[in-house]
Amino acid sequence: MSQTLQFDPDLLRKYDVRGPRYTSYPTAPQFSPEFDETAYRELAERVGAEPAPLSLYVHIPFCRTVCFYCGCNKVITANYRRAEDYLGRLAREMALQGELFGQREVTQLHFGGGTPTYLNEDDLRRVLADLRSHFRLSDSAEREFSIEIDPRTVSPAKIALLGELGFNRMSLGVQDFDPDVQKAVNRIQSVEQTAEVLTAGRAAGFRSTNIDLIYGLPRQTLTSFSRTLDIVLELRPERLAVYSYAHLPQMFKVQRQIKAEELPDAELKLELLALTIRRLTDAGYVYIGMDHFALPDDELAVAQREGSLQRNFQGYSTQAELDLVALGVSGIGLIGDAYAQNTRILDQYSELIDAGRLPVVRGARLSGDDRLRRALIQAIMCQGRVDIPALERAHGITFNDYFAAELTRLLPLAEDGLLSIASDALEVSPRGRLFLRNIAMVFDAYLNATEPGRFSKAI
Repeated sequence: MSQTLQFDPDLLRKYDVRGPRYTSYPTAPQFSPEFDETAYRELAERVGAEPAPLSLYVHIPFCRTVCFYCGCNKVITANYRRAEDYLGRLAREMALQGELFGQREVTQLHFGGGTPTYLNEDDLRRVLADLRSHFRLSDSAEREFSIEIDPRTVSPAKIALLGELGFNRMSLGVQDFDPDVQKAVNRIQSVEQTAEVLTAGRAAGFRSTNIDLIYGLPRQTLTSFSRTLDIVLELRPERLAVYSYAHLPQMFKVQRQIKAEELPDAELKLELLALTIRRLTDAGYVYIGMDHFALPDDELAVAQREGSLQRNFQGYSTQAELDLVALGVSGIGLIGDAYAQNTRILDQYSELIDAGRLPVVRGARLSGDDRLRRALIQAIMCQGRVDIPALERAHGITFNDYFAAELTRLLPLAEDGLLSIASDALEVSPRGRLFLRNIAMVFDAYLNATEPGRFSKAI
């Protein structure tokens, strides 16, 4: 994919519609309870012992305070006993999954939340020890072991411990440094706290740091967000994820605490996006895709240049698509050609684990058409190019016949200069790089049957 980018505000207005982020295909609304623990175990028996490396996701749902913008699966509590009880059950789930996949080397590990650093130092040691008891965690320098960090919950000593436990990548939640915006979203976090974590992480051997920002939050202005960008650019993280705030109070009750009249209007939100792109690219960051930027020598930017970029539930990744085992409440895994999701309800998770069962309650087994469209959408989202002859050979189709209707729907996007359509390839243009979701949506067979309000806007 070309790493150049063109910003066209008129096209951004035209294509600002709701749609999936394509961390999976089919997307989560298509998951069904027909794919349950029994189906998961049958699949794991066939592919669990394969020699390929493995990816693990561990969900820690606890937070001490609530951020009003948050749409994650979380438990807000100051009662630490709830986390201790959860970790006991998490260890039992590790044992159950380890029986199926424990012989494979784990080269990718991600702790998400919630707030993984809600856990105290002893319990962080405990979770990693439990993981090592049931899985072969890689000690290679090439491993990707990442953890999401709330700077308000850690000290330099805790960061050093995370390095000792094997983590080498971190993602810091910031969102915005403006005090007025922080009050509006109930997340008060100082620049000093954030800088201290970055300094400690680099000293502890973390080789890649990501900072999360959000544009479109209440009370944001061009001036205030520019100041936030000034601070972030001084901190110089290797990666940045700059998300568009999706205001979906009908889905996430906590967002009802945000006053709709304080949100930036569509024009201001567009200006915030333009400001972000200009400031980051002028500072030397490469636009990876969707919401992600990276320094040119970061592995993510290298993977993009080399055509090995991947996309999964953690966003963009440098490793080829691995089987992904998800641990903890609400976790989503990908095993072979099937997605599997644990229950989102903490009490049900506890009941299933106590009964000696895996907490898988829904998922999706991919059809041949699903596999074809997933490969095509992955190519659009990661490479910005679909190699038509290679896709035809891999899936036994004639592209123009199979996707005749989609190609017709794609023509207006091509006329707007978002991509070119040739006999051997579909190729996203520099103008189209901000519209990867819109292009991918043309090939989504389920989209018309899914309620649009479930998704965020594409821009």
